[in-house]
Amino acid sequence: MIIDFFTYLLRFAAIILLQVLVINNIQLSTYINPYIYIVFILSLPISTKPWAVLVISLLAGAVMDSFSNTPGLHMAATVFMGYMRRFYLQFSTNKEDLEGHIEPGISSKGFIWFITYAFIMCFMHHFILFFLEAYNIMEFFSIMARVLMSTIFTVLIICIGQLLFYRIAKAKA
Repeated sequence: MIIDFFTYLLRFAAIILLQVLVINNIQLSTYINPYIYIVFILSLPISTKPWAVLVISLLAGAVMDSFSNTPGLHMAATVFMGYMRRFYLQFSTNKEDLEGHIEPGISSKGFIWFITYAFIMCFMHHFILFFLEAYNIMEFFSIMARVLMSTIFTVLIICIGQLLFYRIAKAKA
């Protein structure tokens, strides 16, 4: 139990540092802004209590807001994503998965399931984040283009990371 806590804490610190020090400093275009820090929330075990997911989402968003100088935007987006995660997992998994200690990933649930899960959750996160950032419905189509492009790029990066770690885990077995 305590080892799991420190493992998740190290994973969280590594993902946040990667996001803040590397990903945020890469300028791809105005339409592509990947936010890979949400993979931490996506990869929490399915059996994690909903209140714990919300608290973790709140903390992850607060940390990103403090580094990005965006008061409350990341927090709102990650809490919304963490809230909706529960409903998606109830809809898309079986009872054994909900009660077990399974982490959603390519190695545990398969490529199609994971890419669908990551795409839907990333889309929700990016939709809330970019619309709160713009705070203007008049730019609906340009914001939706930004949401879609950023979601696709974020999911691509997350899946590449999953495949790299999946291959390492497979080689050990």
